[in-house]
Amino acid sequence: MIVADATFFSRSYGVLMFREPNLKKYLAWKEIYSETPGQYEQLKLELESQGFNIIAVVLDGKMGVRNVFSGIPIQMCQFHQVAIVIRYLTRKPILEAGKELRQIALQLTKSGEKEFTKLLNDWQIKWQYFLKEKTVNPITEKWNYTHRRIRSAYRSLKTNLPFLFTYQ
Repeated sequence: MIVADATFFSRSYGVLMFREPNLKKYLAWKEIYSETPGQYEQLKLELESQGFNIIAVVLDGKMGVRNVFSGIPIQMCQFHQVAIVIRYLTRKPILEAGKELRQIALQLTKSGEKEFTKLLNDWQIKWQYFLKEKTVNPITEKWNYTHRRIRSAYRSLKTNLPFLFTYQ
């Protein structure tokens, strides 16, 4: 199994690393200035040319990177998923729907796929009308969803759900 992660040390500099947790060592790394699927592809090809057979990958959720590893089981890092949700909701959400969704997200590492999916689906049913609320701009007469950040947190969980429990 390979763990792929990009760590940025400043706004413009970072390192993309591929790690094999059983060997407890980094197999490949590259200095990067932005994280792109092409950079993941380059390191993947480098490992394969060295004779490594990638049997599974743990990713931090960067969009587009999953396509680089098509045909290989992908696990979304649960820590990163919780961090994404907290970024949308904050550590102390004000609205009840946000508080409940944050609590569900915090259950991610403590629950199985069926249990977590049920919690998320039950939350969506309970708050479905709240999530559809719209606010109209009186000047432009265009509307936006009122609770965009809560919707985004939910959408992130729902979109990544197929990759959150691959390890099971």
